[in-house]
Amino acid sequence: MPRFVVLRHELPAGSARSSHWDLMFETEAALRTWAVDADLTLVHDQPAEALAPHRLAYLDYEGPVSGDRGSVTCWDRGQFEIERDEPGRFVARLAGERLRGQLTLAQEPGAHSWRVSFAAEPISG
Repeated sequence: MPRFVVLRHELPAGSARSSHWDLMFETEAALRTWAVDADLTLVHDQPAEALAPHRLAYLDYEGPVSGDRGSVTCWDRGQFEIERDEPGRFVARLAGERLRGQLTLAQEPGAHSWRVSFAAEPISG
């Protein structure tokens, strides 16, 4: 199964963008990446920004980001299974250390913006 990682991206003071989480999904050549502003376990439906593909090295990387763009730390990682992947919609079942359940990224109709939602699987006793 392919891997995913959620990195906490802390940006330097004075950056044009605020610190955020990067959701990264492994493909054959790169990581499909979206940025979200809040922890997915706290805010289950929120805006997401599609970013350019990132290097596969980020699956296992923590530390400074080149070009004085802050640093990243791993917040979660695991494997995922694609349930739906078509233009404007990406749905995956996550099996991570923190995130276990269905993640949906949907592009808003007629816009470049995206929304992400996460439905956690119930914890069985």
